[in-house]
Amino acid sequence: MHLSENEGIEDNTFVVTGGLGFVGSALCLELVRRGARQVRAFDLRLTSPWSDDLKNHGVRLIQGDLTRKKDVDKALRGTDCVFHLASYGMSGKEMLQFGRVDEVNISGTCLVLEACLEFEIRRLVYLSTYNVVFGGKEIVSGNESLPYFPIEDHVDSKNKGKRFYTCAIRPAAIYGPGEERHFPRIVSFAKLGLLPFKIGDSNVKTDWVYVDNLVLATILASMGLLDDIPNKGGHPVAAGQPYFISDGSPINSFEFLRPLLRSLDYDLPKAALSVSHALILGRMFSAIYTVLYPWLNRWWLPQPFILPAEVYKVGVTHYFSFLKAKEELGYVPMVSPREGMAATISYWQERKRRNFGWSYHICMAICGRWNDFIVQCCLLARRRTSAAYKSYIPFLLSVYVGDEGSFCFIYGSTSWRGSICMASGKKGGSCKCKSVVLADICSRVLFIAFSVEESQELKSRH
Repeated sequence: MHLSENEGIEDNTFVVTGGLGFVGSALCLELVRRGARQVRAFDLRLTSPWSDDLKNHGVRLIQGDLTRKKDVDKALRGTDCVFHLASYGMSGKEMLQFGRVDEVNISGTCLVLEACLEFEIRRLVYLSTYNVVFGGKEIVSGNESLPYFPIEDHVDSKNKGKRFYTCAIRPAAIYGPGEERHFPRIVSFAKLGLLPFKIGDSNVKTDWVYVDNLVLATILASMGLLDDIPNKGGHPVAAGQPYFISDGSPINSFEFLRPLLRSLDYDLPKAALSVSHALILGRMFSAIYTVLYPWLNRWWLPQPFILPAEVYKVGVTHYFSFLKAKEELGYVPMVSPREGMAATISYWQERKRRNFGWSYHICMAICGRWNDFIVQCCLLARRRTSAAYKSYIPFLLSVYVGDEGSFCFIYGSTSWRGSICMASGKKGGSCKCKSVVLADICSRVLFIAFSVEESQELKSRH
């Protein structure tokens, strides 16, 4: 397919569902750059880390619920093409909210389709997933001829008006600066020292796709749905077709993450856990979080360590060829994995520096290198605290002890009969205490209390 860069984009109106998200915002900006008459970002959220940039570039932000017909109709009326990116339950505890997953991913998508037919919208590009064909069994260089897993019943639709063309993009795991589903969770676990092992063999490989490459493929897919291209007989090349999209460089997921974690001074685990054993662990977390179902959407409930579906994603080889997308859409990745990871590393290094926040600077300004003196004062204050007060409120303080961001934690509890002083970071603390046997475990737990700024930032993105 050989078309101009802006074919089917200039002077057209577009709707991007999930437009305030990581991929959606990048797609909106690219559509604006290519000359779209109007771009609408339809999202449940009022704001996101990208909303100001979108508004500054003239993108119209429309808040609404994908599961409400009135909201969907309002967003889609008068548009020429829809990019349906909005979804729910792709990872973490959201995967276990089955009711909401079905409501958004099935009922919401049906409402989008109905609106497209009602308003005679000609083109719909649906962002799908590898998981429609991957069910935990190895796939090497798969293609679009693979059957769906599991096979579902499909309901045919008829349109008596103008023809309605759709296609599906099946992206690999998405990464890039600002990615908000997987990398924040991985980095948080690494920071807390909660990545004790790798899953599966070292020769297991999966696909990744950089966000700019995915945006390119999505726009090419919309061009592939045009029915007024000369010498094509009026039948769009992409109509009714699925396309696998990736960077084209399958790699072990843990090796892929190694440069990022090393750049942040976090360690990648050396021990390995078999898929069968990891599945046992994943099922345990799944059972626990199923019991906690009423509270899964609460901010204070942390993400599960891992779930069975995630074990398969990182522990079983599955990668696919984008040859069909190349031949029919003209897709070729424009950003290499090396360039994409370099951009991602730069983003996370800057984010790490920024997220030390006010607590870091206050501790450094007040405490400096006088940590021994501060620790003694804290322990004295702990001993002088009334028993009634100590019974309910533990004593907790963070003291800066080095130029490289190490912190010393002092925690008191009557059940532990005294205060515990421990260190977390590169240099460690210089304080001494009797109850050091719990230092390693407690330092990891207590560090969570000093990630409030970052957790609040991540919460604002969802």
